[in-house]
Amino acid sequence: MKLDRRQLLHLGSGLVAAALAPRTVLADTFPSRPVKIVVPFAPGGIGDILMRLAGAQLQERLGQPFIIETRPGAGGNLGTEMVAKSPGDGYTLLSTGTPNTINASYYDKLNFDFIHDIVPVAGVTHGPLFMVVNPSVPAQSVPEFIAYAKANPGRIAMASSGNGTAPHLSGELFKMMAGVDMVHVPYRSEGPAITDVVGGQVQLMFPNPPAAIEHIRAGRLRALAVTSAEPVAALPGVPALGSFVPGYEASAWLGLGAPRSTPPDIVERLNKEVNAILTTPEMRERIGALGSTPFVATPDELAAFIAVTTERWAKVVAFAGIKAQ
Repeated sequence: MKLDRRQLLHLGSGLVAAALAPRTVLADTFPSRPVKIVVPFAPGGIGDILMRLAGAQLQERLGQPFIIETRPGAGGNLGTEMVAKSPGDGYTLLSTGTPNTINASYYDKLNFDFIHDIVPVAGVTHGPLFMVVNPSVPAQSVPEFIAYAKANPGRIAMASSGNGTAPHLSGELFKMMAGVDMVHVPYRSEGPAITDVVGGQVQLMFPNPPAAIEHIRAGRLRALAVTSAEPVAALPGVPALGSFVPGYEASAWLGLGAPRSTPPDIVERLNKEVNAILTTPEMRERIGALGSTPFVATPDELAAFIAVTTERWAKVVAFAGIKAQ
């Protein structure tokens, strides 16, 4: 039987509608049961705190519990692998962030490919780290510190929360771009590292804001710069490091991801809901108090950001010659 043009168009539109219908129904009914958000680090960290806050608001908006499950281990890789190998139905999500973009080059062998196996869902926070020194360091600014470091090569100790962490690589990026030689002193976590910078056992650190901001305000640490492209409201009067080291930028970010096979309409639904939450006064206030800003982005924008930052950290890992042991 031969069909005319009108019949073909009618048939084609019917096929398109049929193809789209299941996805539309799926998005409209999601979620129909509790959703799990895997945080691949120990309880009590900034990711855990913010995901619990976001999860509570998602539950309020979507009518189903959003349960936080911590799966620490291997620098975040254990929890990430678990989600990467989970069904792509929208009911298992991953708290993603800076470690994922570092680990791609820091670890020689992983049982997953973060960019290939995890689809970006939504941003949550995006902000700088701080460049801080013990007040005894004879430098009141970044140029003075660079001059001091060049006059004392290999004599300045730079603390971090561990090998391959954002504070470590932010410091290595500074060493690379400023042309200074400092000794890296890794700690098991951020708390003890900050304690030793405050105590003067080490001179410098690039901590995440929550670990340092009260020490800065109390005068126990001196903030020389923030690592973002622009100054931040949390530290008025403290300049961006890139003002003195052109092109320098490092950030700590937090987001949501899902298994790559998750239907696009569920990804879009979650993205829309998370972005709406990030515009609420409560979330803006809580995130701002931590020295960060809401990270409102589409899945495509988040994917592009992840690609750029992953490439940037790969260059730093290569420069520093560091690998996971």
